[in-house]
Amino acid sequence: MKTTSLGPSALALLAFATAAFAGTAPWPQLHGPRRDNQSTETGLLEQWPEGGPKLAWAFAECGRGFAGISVADGRIYIGGDFGSEEFVLALDLDGKLLWKTPNGKAWRGPYPGARTTPTWDDGVLYHMNPHARLAALDAATGKERWALDLKGAYNAKTSMWAFAENILVDGPVLYAAPGGTKGRVVALDKATGKPVWVNTEIADGAAYCSPILIDHNGRRLLVTILQKSIVALDPKTGKLLWSHPHTTKHDQNVTHPLYHRGLLYASSGHGTGGRLLKLSADGTSVAELWLNKDLDNCHGGVLLVGGHVYGSGCRLFRKGLVCVDFATGKTAWSDPRFGPLSLTGAQGMIYAVDRQGRATLIRASAERSNVVSQFQVPRRNRSPFLSHPVICGGRLYIRHADTLYAYDIRATPRR
Repeated sequence: MKTTSLGPSALALLAFATAAFAGTAPWPQLHGPRRDNQSTETGLLEQWPEGGPKLAWAFAECGRGFAGISVADGRIYIGGDFGSEEFVLALDLDGKLLWKTPNGKAWRGPYPGARTTPTWDDGVLYHMNPHARLAALDAATGKERWALDLKGAYNAKTSMWAFAENILVDGPVLYAAPGGTKGRVVALDKATGKPVWVNTEIADGAAYCSPILIDHNGRRLLVTILQKSIVALDPKTGKLLWSHPHTTKHDQNVTHPLYHRGLLYASSGHGTGGRLLKLSADGTSVAELWLNKDLDNCHGGVLLVGGHVYGSGCRLFRKGLVCVDFATGKTAWSDPRFGPLSLTGAQGMIYAVDRQGRATLIRASAERSNVVSQFQVPRRNRSPFLSHPVICGGRLYIRHADTLYAYDIRATPRR
């Protein structure tokens, strides 16, 4: 595979940037290190100035797509389409290109463009393209270490909106759910791509969801949502521990589950709503506690803040931004002024971007929708804003089409 790299001077600048980045929590995968979509950073602006926070830089050569970013080891990683190929790119923290490596064919079906966020782990990036080509790339140089056709290897089918799962890495293995008859959910050796275990007992196909790992009473579970069910597997063996029905239109379950103190929340769009499951003490079974159809989040992400779940309802039902009591499932409020939103959180605040590029800062409150600040992100074309915002290193990253914007949101400006 052909890789574009920079020379020694650029690497020296990268080393300087890495040192400046020290002490900042990384964002190595979709929704951060814990996949809870919550940044642990503090010292951020509690209100934005008129017109929005200062734009630190914009990089306008990301390629076509909706993929989010990961940030680790002084670099930013993102995916995008250039012509007929999909690429993974690395930038330094000043928005300068470090390398650019192809990873198979671009997607030309519905909503063309890159989908998945590269996952960083121990100096290696793991990225799956829309056709299920999974590649492991050296994070410093972009050189490909190995690649695997998940679709072919596990007899999987391409769904309407392509493969969009964000790879999860844990220790020596990585997890994926190709949803094929020869492998519904699989664990692979992260160094080689060879199978560690393969689960074929599940009868359900892939539904765009990215898995999570949870620790429940000392027992670890691998949890994801397939086309018609929420499933939990033993991450060591791949054995199915339990399955719970969760159906939606178009077999589209994108938002990954959210775990908190023995409770598991799952939400899907198109009127499906969100349901809360209680795990048994040993984690081998679940019971449904409630179903709330107001918060039917499709793919913008949900946040758990202070005992309440926040997210946006599906545009078809005009619920807008919705707040639901996590314990009871009752809707605390909904704000129909908003359409579908992509979310992230920090310092008890919600950072939301709608499909037209309006960024909103909202103070999480069970009492009411508390909008603090808003600004308009420059719009490159008519494609919707679907990439999830990221907060890392005192910056708010927002992607639209081929451009990544980095806004400085520190309360104390950088020196």
